[in-house]
Amino acid sequence: CLVLFAPFLQSCSLCNVTFSSLKGVSLTAAKERGQLVFLEGLKSCLDLLFGEEEEQSGQPSPLQFMSESASNLKALFDFVRTSLTPTGSDSWKGPVLLVDDLSVLLSLGATPVAVLDFIHYCRVAVCSQLKGNVVVLVHSNEDSEDEENELVVNSLCHHSDLILWVEGLATGFCKDVHGQV
Repeated sequence: CLVLFAPFLQSCSLCNVTFSSLKGVSLTAAKERGQLVFLEGLKSCLDLLFGEEEEQSGQPSPLQFMSESASNLKALFDFVRTSLTPTGSDSWKGPVLLVDDLSVLLSLGATPVAVLDFIHYCRVAVCSQLKGNVVVLVHSNEDSEDEENELVVNSLCHHSDLILWVEGLATGFCKDVHGQV
């Protein structure tokens, strides 16, 4: 399937090394086959911060909301929709959107409503229209005082088909086992 991978905290090279060593998957080979679209969140942020707002394709940055007064994630959604919509020569079926850490968008200045709207539109475009899947990582903590993040987490929980909640063991770290699902 065609995959759009959007890690907001990791670079493409670090993800490639991690996937190669842990999973035996080459992100570079997948990109060359046209099976993977990689949105480098860190690079996009730096490009905006240092005034390089236009990407190489001449399109506005998917994270342009950072440089605007409104926290509108429309450019990010347009990037997702354009990247995952099949062209005439594509034989990929069931596109997948992987977002690795949606919480970062809140830290970058997006409002919870804008983040939830973005995910809603992604679900409509990817799941309903393109018959694909959306997989989102969000960090949460029961003791957290971050009300905006908890609002996003609770809303996502209500609208998700499957929730995997991962947490460390209450007894602490162990050499062989260090968490529970």
